[in-house]
Amino acid sequence: MSADQYSTGPASVVAVASSAGGVQGLIALLGAWGPELPVPVLVVQHLDPHHRTVLADVLSRRTELPVKLAEDGERAVPGTVHLAPPDRHLLVGPGGVLTLTATEAVHFVRPSADLLFRSVADTYGPGGIACVLTGTGVDGAAGAEAVGGRGGTVIAQDPRSADFPGMPQAAVDTGAVGFVLPLEQIAEFVRDLVEAKRQG
Repeated sequence: MSADQYSTGPASVVAVASSAGGVQGLIALLGAWGPELPVPVLVVQHLDPHHRTVLADVLSRRTELPVKLAEDGERAVPGTVHLAPPDRHLLVGPGGVLTLTATEAVHFVRPSADLLFRSVADTYGPGGIACVLTGTGVDGAAGAEAVGGRGGTVIAQDPRSADFPGMPQAAVDTGAVGFVLPLEQIAEFVRDLVEAKRQG
């Protein structure tokens, strides 16, 4: 695919962050999307850094979208879910090229949602969609501000419906979140948003 297919524009990427309780949240979100989502999905789920993850296999059984661990230097592919591997930050740059780094943990976590979201803001501007799901701590809040500040769309799971409300509440508290929704409504909302933006 040519680089111009990844240029900044309406609904160019969906980035998702989750932590505690996040596996079930991701299953619900990704499982509600059909196989034809026309943008890449980038996911940071906080994982045990000392163990090989089977998350890609688990999610693959629950969604029609292809799910894989992100690889350094590959392009983000529309309709594919790219997961940050354990103990590696995931960033996206020009042309949709993914980078994995082992730089310092942010808020004691690696991968960091803040770093992913900031790279989405820098690369896609108003074409970035960021979703903050269940989790403890504040990871994702500063990144949500970055996405919102560049004209992107920020969605948080309603903290009242989250198993662990810390992460979505921290994002909401920044004032950058445009939409606060129960988990079961986020998938349809994102899909409709992507389609509406692409149709102009």
